[in-house]
Amino acid sequence: MKRDDKAVQVATIGFTGKSAQEFFDLLKNAHVRTVLDIRLSNTSQLAGFAKKQDLPFFLDKICGAGYVEMPELAPEPDLFKRYKANEMKWDEFAAAYVDVIAKRRVESNLDIDLFRSACLLCSEHLPHHCHRQIALEYLNSQWNSRLKITHLT
Repeated sequence: MKRDDKAVQVATIGFTGKSAQEFFDLLKNAHVRTVLDIRLSNTSQLAGFAKKQDLPFFLDKICGAGYVEMPELAPEPDLFKRYKANEMKWDEFAAAYVDVIAKRRVESNLDIDLFRSACLLCSEHLPHHCHRQIALEYLNSQWNSRLKITHLT
């Protein structure tokens, strides 16, 4: 069987700093088929319209998209807590997070086809200091740069 080496279009989005309309319009306009939820905590009341309990319904009804919870790309709770408490700098967090997902062997345990027309969801408004960007950069380094990444902001 011939391996498909075509580029895989994948996006990222954070829900904070966006209204529900902005959030769902971005996903719909990007033709996202599946939202991959890589948040450590996706049940908080602070998540509003993006709570795990409600998001699959909204995605289906508004965007015709599916929802997959992907905890294997979430950071370890202690690591995230230390970063949020300013006990470590961004570069230290990023390196430690890469170690975590490398030990989980995410590149071997996740199918690249799951990322096709998908969008990684996290909380941070912008990707620059968010683990969603690090996760995709790591996977891209392991998957021969096949991921073509767009950040929906």
